[in-house]
Amino acid sequence: MTLLAGFTHPVFQAQRSFRLLLKALSEPGHRITLDDCPRWDAVVPAAAGVLLTLADGETPLYITPSLCSDSVQATLRFHTGAPLVQALTGTGFALFDDRITGPDLLALPCGDETSPESGATVLVQVASLDEGTPLRLRGPGIKERRDIAPALPAAVKDYLLTPSRRFPLGLDFILLCDDQLLAIPRTTHVEVY
Repeated sequence: MTLLAGFTHPVFQAQRSFRLLLKALSEPGHRITLDDCPRWDAVVPAAAGVLLTLADGETPLYITPSLCSDSVQATLRFHTGAPLVQALTGTGFALFDDRITGPDLLALPCGDETSPESGATVLVQVASLDEGTPLRLRGPGIKERRDIAPALPAAVKDYLLTPSRRFPLGLDFILLCDDQLLAIPRTTHVEVY
């Protein structure tokens, strides 16, 4: 087992990444680049940057088995202290590749009426952020509309296009491709155009 690299300049990079992630989450669909983040085996640099920035000892983390090598597990424990969980029901963050399924999404916590913010944040590694189905985003943080076209796994596209009847409960998504990402929070209305 090998310990993989973290941030080269942890304080500076974590602060910069945090500001960029806030921008992505507050402006849904806005693409950002996380420079100088490490690649961990099959985990893309943007995903590593998000985890190094947001994961901590109080953030249960699920990583799909295809991305969760022994080196990735050891690296996350060393750099973040985040507890790795096997069950989707107990996670705060979940990292998936494009093989994510509908049952995976249904098993994730969506929060409850008294704590809707306890819904999971779902990180999904995708092949492209601009070669998929054209989607139109509307809602908080978007002036009128924002058009995106990420190559979404079918389960994620179905979830996003089916409005939740239990709002404000739900999942927040961060889509990752190499060193870039965009976010689609649960407050965002998504439609195909």
